[in-house]
Amino acid sequence: MSRWKWALIAVAVVLVGVIGWRVIAHREAAVGTGMRGGAGADQPVPVTVVPVEQKDVPIYLSALGTVQALNTVTVNAQVSGQIQSINFREGQEVKAGETIAVIDPRTFQSALDQASAKKKQDEAQLTASKSTLARYTELIKKNFVAAQDLENQNQLVRQQEALVAADEAAVATARTQLGYTKITAPIDGIAGIRQVDVGNLITANAATGIVVLTQVHPINVIFSLPEQNLAQVRTPDGAEPLPVSALDRTDAHTIAEGVLKVIDNQIDTTTGTFKLKAEFANEKNVLWPGQFVNVRVKVSTVDKGLVVPATAVQRGPDGSYAYVVQPDSTVRMTPLKLGEEAGDSTILVTSGLNVGDKVVTEGQFRLKPGSKVQPLSPGQDAPPTSAAELDKLKQQDPGQQQQRGGRRRGGGG
Repeated sequence: MSRWKWALIAVAVVLVGVIGWRVIAHREAAVGTGMRGGAGADQPVPVTVVPVEQKDVPIYLSALGTVQALNTVTVNAQVSGQIQSINFREGQEVKAGETIAVIDPRTFQSALDQASAKKKQDEAQLTASKSTLARYTELIKKNFVAAQDLENQNQLVRQQEALVAADEAAVATARTQLGYTKITAPIDGIAGIRQVDVGNLITANAATGIVVLTQVHPINVIFSLPEQNLAQVRTPDGAEPLPVSALDRTDAHTIAEGVLKVIDNQIDTTTGTFKLKAEFANEKNVLWPGQFVNVRVKVSTVDKGLVVPATAVQRGPDGSYAYVVQPDSTVRMTPLKLGEEAGDSTILVTSGLNVGDKVVTEGQFRLKPGSKVQPLSPGQDAPPTSAAELDKLKQQDPGQQQQRGGRRRGGGG
C-alpha cells in the first residue's frame, strides 16, 4: 500500500477520535446540567403574597351607561321667510332668551301695520255709532225716534264692538308673528352644528331646524341593572339618594360624581333588567351626550369586612379558592365564599380567611397544595434559584449586577 494511502487512513482515525471526544463531553455537560436542574426543582417557588386586610368595605353595583343631555331642543322657525342673520357660533354655550337667528321681518311688520290700521278704522266707526245711540236714547224719551231704530242702532254698536275685539286679536296675532322672526334659545345649552345659512328661505316647523341645543349642566347618565339588584337600589322616601360615580372606559379613573335620580317603573321582561337615571353636575363638561361610561352605584357599606386582591382568587371545579402561606412556608388551598366587589381591584371575602392571612397573588400556576414557597412582597424580584441563573448572573458586567441588586433591595424594602 502506498505511503499517501496510509496518511489518509491516519487522518481519518484522528478525525473520528476528535468527533467522539466532543460527543462524550457534550453528553456529560448535559447530564451535569440536568442534575443541577433537578436540584433546583427542590428549591422554594417564589410567589408574591399579600396579607388579608380588614376595613369598612363600600359595596358597589357596576354597569355600562350612556350619557344623555338633560334637555335637547331642535330650534325651529315658527314662521316662513328668509334668514337675515345667524347670531350664534357652533359649539357656543347660549343662554335661554338669547337670539339665535333673525328672519326678514318686513312682511310681518306690514301685516301688523295693516291690522292696526283696520282696528283704528273700526274703533272710529264704533265711536260714531255709540254717539248716535246716545242721541237716540235721548230722543226716544220725546218720541222723536222709533223704538225699532233705537234697537237697530244698539245692535250696530254691539256688532262694531265685536269687530273691534276681532281687530285687537288680529293685531295681537300679527305682533306675535312678527316676534317669531326673532328666534331665541328656549333653554340654556350648547349649540350644535348649524343646519342653515344666512340668505336661505326657511319654512315653519321644518324637519331639520336651525340648530340643536343640548343642556349639559346638569347632565344625565342612563344605565341598566339586573332585576335582582332592584331591592339594593330602592331607598325609602325622604332618604338621601345613592351616590353614583362615572368612570372612564378603562374603569381606572373616576371622572364625575353624581346621585341616583330615577328608577324606571317597570322591568324589561325581555332582558330581565331595569333602567336607572343618575344626574351629574358636570361643571367642567367631562361628560358629553352620547358618551359611554362605566357607572358604579354605592349601595351599602360592610363594617370591618375582609378583603383580598382580585388576583388572589382562583376558580376551580368546586368554586373559588386561594393559596394561603403557612408558617412553614408551604401553601394550603383554602376554599372561599365571596361577597361583592369592593372596588380598587379587591373582593370581599365572607368565609375562608382570617385577618393577617397571607394569600398568594402571583405565581399560583406553579403551586399545588403543600408546595414550598418563597414569599415576596409586591414588586420584589425573586433571587436566582438555579445554577444556570447563577452562571448567567456571573456573566453579566458589574454594572448590570449592581442594577439588579439595587432593584431587589428596593423591592424588598
